[in-house]
This record gives sequence, structure tokens and C-alpha cells, in this order.
Amino acid sequence: MTSTFPNISISTERLVLRPLDEDDVPALAEMMNDEQVGAWTSVPQPYSEEQARAWVTQHVPGERESGRGTDLAVTEFLTQRLVGVVRLTETDWHVRSTELSYIIAPWARGEGYASEAALATAQWLLGDQKFERIELRTAADNTAAQQVAQKIGCISEGVLRGACIVRVRADDGTWSEVRSDYIVWSLLPEDLDGASEELADTGGFTSFTDWN
Repeated sequence: MTSTFPNISISTERLVLRPLDEDDVPALAEMMNDEQVGAWTSVPQPYSEEQARAWVTQHVPGERESGRGTDLAVTEFLTQRLVGVVRLTETDWHVRSTELSYIIAPWARGEGYASEAALATAQWLLGDQKFERIELRTAADNTAAQQVAQKIGCISEGVLRGACIVRVRADDGTWSEVRSDYIVWSLLPEDLDGASEELADTGGFTSFTDWN
């Protein structure tokens, strides 16, 4: 029987992570059209509201129901504004492992939201959900993503040579693809000790299942 992630809401001092819904579509489309998102992800460029709606209403529920993963909207606690998305993919329920990635809106960068959201998700996975391994993959030149991985306590395991495609945007707006390396990071339950103290300093988090 395929296992699935529950509908979940995770709250930190500044953020609420919850299931994506159709109200997120305009902000999601705007966020996905950012140049950094285009460079470091496989998100189509340009990205329309129709594509965002299809992702929220079809792709995300399909991933969750199949057991492959889930996607969470990251929102500001006070304003409810969409800060970004945390994604769980390539989930192996027997090994109890999953791959974590995230996208942060350009206006919200530099505030520590990525590490706060990723750490809260990791705490929930390795604690409540009894997972044994979380994996992150960062492009070799994506130093911001690497800093987040380090901040939440991940251990660098090595390099997958030539395993990543990144994109470069020219002055005329066209995109070209460049092959790069992946740096592989892992997070195990015992790696969270120092990161847990940092999260506690920001108020910790609570989780609520069966979010509606």
C-alpha cells in the first residue's frame, strides 16, 4: 500500500507552511517568472497563470496521492503573502527518505525564510513522520542554496558530475542551457541538534494535520 504525506500545516514564528490552493496561483506565477528561478530550476519560462493553476490543481495532488511527494506553500504568518514553495519529491517510503527543494520569491530573499522553512520541514519529516534521510541537491554555482543547506545542518556527500542543467538568460531574453554539477547534501536525524537550537531561538514550530 502506497504511503502518502498528510495534509499538513507547519507554523514557525514568521511563517506558515500549508497546502497550495488556487488562491496562490497569481503570486505563484509571478514568483516562477523570476530570473533566478529560471536559472536554477526546470520551471518553464515564461510561466503562465494557467500553468500555475494546472500545477496546483493537478500535479501537486497527483504527486501526493501517488506517494511520490508533496508541495507546501510558504506564507508569511502576519500578511499571509506567498513567500515561496517547499517541495518533497523522489520519496522512498521503505527507506524513509525524500528529496527536499525550495523556491523563494525574489522580494523575500535575504530574510532567512528559505532556511526557516526548510528546517521546519526537516524537523517535521525526521520527527513526526519518522523519516531517516532528507536529500538536497544544489547546482555547483548556486551558492545561496548551498548556504541554506549548511545552515540547516546538512552534510555534503559529494559531487554528481555533469548531472545538472542550468539556464542562462541572454540580453534579448532568450534562455540557453549549460551543463553543470550537482552537490549532494543529506540530513539525518542526528544532524539536527545544532539546527534545532537555532530554530528554537526563533520560536520553534508546531504542526497541524488534516489542514483545510
